[in-house]
This record gives sequence, C-alpha cells and structure tokens, in this order.
Amino acid sequence: MSDDCIFCDIVAEKAPCYPVHETRYTRTFLDLFPAAPGHCLIVTRRHFDDIFSATPDAIGMVGHVSTLIAHAVREELQCDGVGIYQLNGAAAGQTVFHYHMHVIPRWNGEELDIHARSPGVPEELEAMAARLNKRAYSMRVDE
Repeated sequence: MSDDCIFCDIVAEKAPCYPVHETRYTRTFLDLFPAAPGHCLIVTRRHFDDIFSATPDAIGMVGHVSTLIAHAVREELQCDGVGIYQLNGAAAGQTVFHYHMHVIPRWNGEELDIHARSPGVPEELEAMAARLNKRAYSMRVDE
C-alpha cells in the first residue's frame, strides 16, 4: 500500500467506489470521471506504480480480468467496441501512479478522451455498477 494513493485507499475500503468485480488480486470499479458510461478501472490490490514495477503474475491477472470485464461491458451495454488501455508514466498520460487498466465501452461516431473532465452522476454510476457487477459475475471467460 502507498500512503497517498487513491487506488490503495479504494482497495483498503478507505475511499468509496462503485464496485463491479473483485478477485484475490484485483478490484474493478467504475471510473468517477468516465470517458463513457460503463468506463471501468481494474487495479491490483498490491501497489505497483506501473507495468515496469508490477510482477508478471499481477500483469497476467489484470489482463485476465480485463477480458472478463470487456465481455461483460460489451454484452450488458451493447456497445460497438471496447477499448482497453494501460498507460505508464506521465508522458504516456498516466495520472494515478498505481498499475491499472481502463476498460471503456465505445460507440460508433463518438470521440474518446480517456481522462474525462466531468464527474459521473452518482445515481447513474451506482446503477451502472450494479448492472455490470451482475453481468460480470454471471459470466465465465475460459483461459
């Protein structure tokens, strides 16, 4: 855990979130400033600054969970595509220095700003988290 990391606080349940899915190694929740409705973040429970400090097992687990979440998002939201993004370092656009993956539903004709500036509406985030949580736990993605 890092003392000043919002994702560590979320993992430790010291900061609120809209949870979607959990494993022993990861926690998935909605981005509070979503680039699109259903924008999920998959974070490691153990703090790693980025992919360069993360263990191969942590990277593999985040990858596996991102596949499950991408399937859940696509099926639940009926989007045209799903973007999976992982940024490393400020120059690459990383704003929270805790290894994580973005899963962002995409619809034809929409522009993407991975770091949206407007906060999501709490009631909408809560409803979306419930929908995606139900879908994610009803699915199985084979290796």
